[in-house]
Amino acid sequence: MRAPIVLSLSFLLAPSIVHQAAAQHEHGVPEKLGQVHFDTTCKPDVTAAFDRAVALLHSFSFSAAKQAFDDVAAKDPSCAIAHWGVALAHWGNPFAGMRSPKSLAEGQAAVLRAQAARSPSPREGSYIAAAAELFKNYGTVDQRTRVVAYERAMEHVYKAYPNDREAAAFYALAANQTALPSDKSYAQQLKAAAILETLFKDHPEHPGLAHYIIHAYDHPPLAPRALEAARRYTQIAPSAPHALHMPSHTFTRVGSWQESIDTNIRSAEAAVREGTFGEALHAMDYQVYAYLQSGQDRAAKRVIQEESPKVLAKLDLNAMGGAAPPMAGLYAAAAIHARYAMERGAWDEAAALKPQASPFPFVDAIARFARAIGAARTGRPDAAKADVAELKALGEKLAAMKDAYWAEQLGIQQQVASAWIAFAEGRKAEAVELLRKAADAEDATDKSAISPGPLAPARELLGEMLLAVDRPADALKELETTMKKEPNRFRATYYAAKAASATGNTAAARKYFAHLVEICKAGDKPGRPELEEARKPGT
Repeated sequence: MRAPIVLSLSFLLAPSIVHQAAAQHEHGVPEKLGQVHFDTTCKPDVTAAFDRAVALLHSFSFSAAKQAFDDVAAKDPSCAIAHWGVALAHWGNPFAGMRSPKSLAEGQAAVLRAQAARSPSPREGSYIAAAAELFKNYGTVDQRTRVVAYERAMEHVYKAYPNDREAAAFYALAANQTALPSDKSYAQQLKAAAILETLFKDHPEHPGLAHYIIHAYDHPPLAPRALEAARRYTQIAPSAPHALHMPSHTFTRVGSWQESIDTNIRSAEAAVREGTFGEALHAMDYQVYAYLQSGQDRAAKRVIQEESPKVLAKLDLNAMGGAAPPMAGLYAAAAIHARYAMERGAWDEAAALKPQASPFPFVDAIARFARAIGAARTGRPDAAKADVAELKALGEKLAAMKDAYWAEQLGIQQQVASAWIAFAEGRKAEAVELLRKAADAEDATDKSAISPGPLAPARELLGEMLLAVDRPADALKELETTMKKEPNRFRATYYAAKAASATGNTAAARKYFAHLVEICKAGDKPGRPELEEARKPGT
């Protein structure tokens, strides 16, 4: 692994980025985006505006960043690097999956404007050349190839300009962007983190460093390492909705539910004020997930029925948006309904969900998956088979679109649903083996950043199924494995207690019931039947 470089103090941060006197929130609070400085050959009078645009880019405020870079270019037409910023704003969230033809075309147009402006700085030219790799021949070259080419180009910038902190930050992000979900060595993520951690010690107010550390460690075995950056990021850039949301990725991984709830409430409010409604819905999905894990079902229902519909009504699928594109808003809107049913074990409700067609097959799959599980678990395997057939068709669409990640995820969903169909039809040994294969497949990949977690973790479901076929010792093993990967999940903890009790291990049962009560210390009173069982004296 290449040793990270500590950058010289010549790249001091512009204090104007901490508090922008001209940029005020609705409530009169000065804008705070962190401390950033990006050296350019542009006119001196656009320096502060350019730094602000880069700060917005680091916090994935893409719509605002694009406008800020456009304003710089309007004031200084010779500022070629401003068009680089516009191109990256059109590229959007590196972890958001496939790009739309519109965003790719507009990003490529921005690169062409940057190249036409002919920056006098070789350093700036190397940034522009790197960004060009993201869009080059996008109609014929697959996205993975282009992303890897971008990483290599940014590595060149990083090595050529070892005192450039911004090059280090953007290179680390690029390295993380190429990580494969199947690589459980986390080599790319750890390479990125090594660069970022060293810099963050010396530059604790830089938004990109904190942000990208959270992304680098956004995996079950690594997540605790991100807690310091997660808690710092909300203080560094509270004016950016994503800076308020992103820490919840870490809080979700470690099961810190109230921290996730609190920061996502702030993020959703900030996103609504900013008009990035996909970001607001994305924050609500993480918020609902945390409410459900901590037994706060009434609060989850309020978000689902009262708050999210107002935001969804304002969602514009053609808008650039923030870190969470409009597509992520549709995903969240569908997911929160499915989660509310499945996390509560309300299988009739899950089976009754209404599928909503969208331009995104993996979004449409959410209701189909929940319906299939719900129907199978209420003894209606034929109805479940119809939804599995729809899942299969949606997966084939994704494969045709060359979206390998989501095609694989839908394949796992088909396996899970098919297992419960087999269970409903009395083929219980087959059902267990099907579900075990699905759990192994799910463990071999990783969740998308678009989601706080699977709609129902396959290994957790396997534990429930093993308990249902009177194999409590095997069930406990699977549930404890789930809890290590996804700590403080309500259902895994409850069923671990039940499995321990069924094996005669009363000490373990009491431990898990007590843990559930602790997880749900802010939970509804009265709460779910499972929670009330855990609360009974002597359990």
